[in-house]
Amino acid sequence: MAHLSGKFIKVSSPEPHVLLVELSRAPVNSFTTEFWQDFGRVFDAISLETSVRAVVLASALPKLFSAGIDFTGLDGLSSTEPDPARRALNIRLDTKRFQDAIAAAERCPFPVIAAVHGAAYGLAIDIITACDVRYAAENARFSIKEVDVGLAADIGTLARLPKIAGNQSMVYELAFTAREFGAGEAEKMGLVSRVVPGGRVEVVQAALQLAGVIAKKSPIAVLTTKKVLQHAREHTVQENLDYVLTWNSVMLQSSDVMTALAGAKERKTPEFRDLTKPPAAKL
Repeated sequence: MAHLSGKFIKVSSPEPHVLLVELSRAPVNSFTTEFWQDFGRVFDAISLETSVRAVVLASALPKLFSAGIDFTGLDGLSSTEPDPARRALNIRLDTKRFQDAIAAAERCPFPVIAAVHGAAYGLAIDIITACDVRYAAENARFSIKEVDVGLAADIGTLARLPKIAGNQSMVYELAFTAREFGAGEAEKMGLVSRVVPGGRVEVVQAALQLAGVIAKKSPIAVLTTKKVLQHAREHTVQENLDYVLTWNSVMLQSSDVMTALAGAKERKTPEFRDLTKPPAAKL
C-alpha cells in the first residue's frame, strides 16, 4: 500500500484488509497546507481500494499525535487581495477545501479508528472527531486550542464534538477555555471509547486489533452500517428508518448474507469477497 502514502503520511497494511495510516511530519505533526491536502488525497484514495475493510489512523512520532496547525505554512492566510469582501471569499474557499480534506476520513466508506497518544491539540480534535471510533493511550492530552490563537475552531470540532459527547456542558467549557484535558476526561465525555494503558505502541496495537475484528465481518454490512449511522446522526428516527429501508432493500440481496449464515451454521469464521471496482466509464 506504499502507493497510497504521501510526503508526510505513511500507509501500510499490517494485516489483511486493514490499513495503518500514520501522520509523520517531525517534530510535532503540525499541519501545513501541503499536509492537509495530502491527508484528504490519501483518504480519498483509500476509499477506492476494494480490499480495504478498516483503517487505523495514528501518529508515527513516538511522543505525540499532533500539535495542530502550523500557521506559518497555511497559504490561505497570506492573501494579498486588498478588497475585504474578495479577500473574505478567498479565505472562505480555502477554508472549505481544508474542511473537505479533513472530512475525507468521515466520508471514507470503511470504519476509521483513531489511535491517539501524547498531545492532540487544535486540528487534531477536528481530525479525530471525523473518525468513527477513537482510542486514547493513557498519556493522551487534548485541547480545543483555537480560542487561544484568536479564532473559533472551523474545521469540524464545533460541528462534530457536540454530537459525539454526552456532556454538553463540558464541550462548551473546553471550547471556551482551551484548557488541556486527559484521556480520562475524554472517555468520560464520550470523545474516546477506550483508554489504553501505555503509549503509542499499545494504543496502536489495540486499534489494530479492533480493525482486525471488523475486517472479518461482511464488507457490505459494515459499509452500510457506517452510512446508516452517519445518516442517523443528522436525521429523525423515522427518516433514518426510511433511509435504511432503501439501503437494505438492495443490500439484503448480497451473497454476504448467505455466507454469514453458512459460517454461523458451520461454526467457523466466514470468508467474504472483496468489494469490486466499477467498470471503466465509456466515452
